[in-house]
Amino acid sequence: MKSFNVLCLVSVAIATLDTVSAGADENKEQGSAQGARQEQPAGSTDMAEGEVRKIDKDNKKITLKHGEITSLDMPPMTMVFRVGDPSMLDGLQAGDKVNFKAAISGGTFVVTEIQHTR
Repeated sequence: MKSFNVLCLVSVAIATLDTVSAGADENKEQGSAQGARQEQPAGSTDMAEGEVRKIDKDNKKITLKHGEITSLDMPPMTMVFRVGDPSMLDGLQAGDKVNFKAAISGGTFVVTEIQHTR
């Protein structure tokens, strides 16, 4: 009888460890996905639609009201982006409709390409 109780306890312990281990693997995968979202390569291919709200060429910034950015898993919103090269902002003004690519670099959202859609 005593060995039966020990066997039951061992079985429960093994089942518990398997469940905890599986949960840890899921959390690890989710953490990896979140980490992948944090740093996105600059060569992302998805173009997002947006409207220029403000341009700050001196500080290499543009404020865009944008639709969903699928490459960043980001819903529509208005936000400030950095640009690597301020010449990307030449010819743009508030109210212009644009298509653009964005990435995360060094923890900052950066417009990597922008096209005026007349």
